Amino acid sequence: MGLFDKLAFSLGLKKREANILVVGLDNAGKSTVLNHFKPEDQRTSDVVPTVGYNVEKFKTKSVGLTAFDMSGQARYRNLWEAYYQDCQGIIFVVDSSERLRLVVAKEELDIMLEHPLIKPRRLPILFLANKMDLRDAISSVKVSAALGLDRLTDKPWHITACNAVTGDGLHEGIDWLSQMIKDAVDKNAQKL
Repeated sequence: MGLFDKLAFSLGLKKREANILVVGLDNAGKSTVLNHFKPEDQRTSDVVPTVGYNVEKFKTKSVGLTAFDMSGQARYRNLWEAYYQDCQGIIFVVDSSERLRLVVAKEELDIMLEHPLIKPRRLPILFLANKMDLRDAISSVKVSAALGLDRLTDKPWHITACNAVTGDGLHEGIDWLSQMIKDAVDKNAQKL
């Protein structure tokens, strides 16, 4: 990054951009989460399951995000790793009402965290404990315990209880993730 770019960043003239992955098992609510951040006139009332992947762009106060919404169906999960190298953050969406599938979600999380393109990096990970409005939903504390997040000490992470349909809890989580990404971008800009 040149001197002009550093100056533009410090004056707020140049917007920070980042790629994020949105992963989780099928039917966890990944596409519904992203649907919430679309402009109101582009939102859909009938969100369909993602096949392969989908790309959405949206802006937060401090970062423009390109979100790669990755299918959570078993046959597509191997596609996730194709996007690891170029991501600056991860959103891991969990259906907090499906207790039995939390075991599978933990397995997928463990596989992702051990991948050579993820393991050595301090990527921020936002965990969304989705579908909190459902009767069978467990708390975000119990989701955190089921995923073993207490052992995740080498990456910044945050878990938020949310309802992707209404948007409850989503902004808190996205604000945390965008701040972590902004701080990382600013830190890298200062090194150059």
